[in-house]
Amino acid sequence: MHEASLAGGVLQLVEDTATREGFKRLLALRLEAGQLSGVDVRALRFALESLAPSTLLDGANIEIEEPPGQAWCLGCSRTVTLAQRGDACPACGGFQLQPTGGAELRVLDMQVAHD
Repeated sequence: MHEASLAGGVLQLVEDTATREGFKRLLALRLEAGQLSGVDVRALRFALESLAPSTLLDGANIEIEEPPGQAWCLGCSRTVTLAQRGDACPACGGFQLQPTGGAELRVLDMQVAHD
């Protein structure tokens, strides 16, 4: 389950940011895990909640957005929405698709307290 290592990376990013920016508490964390990212959002949430005690994640509201995948179809020259990698183009049925969005896992923003 690579979500545990991803959660560790998110925690490290939060801790590094806290050191750099000087905040003491994380109130909210908003992540984006696109549908083409290969991330199981439930497993990521579980991993983050498991890491939370005694860390900056403890008590923070964690929101994970799941934007749909986007791809450029070489067959019909359209941008299309994809639910998962390997799907055919919904417009022409072709499989020559170049992902253009929804493949990222990233931190969108954090709400913090300096007290």
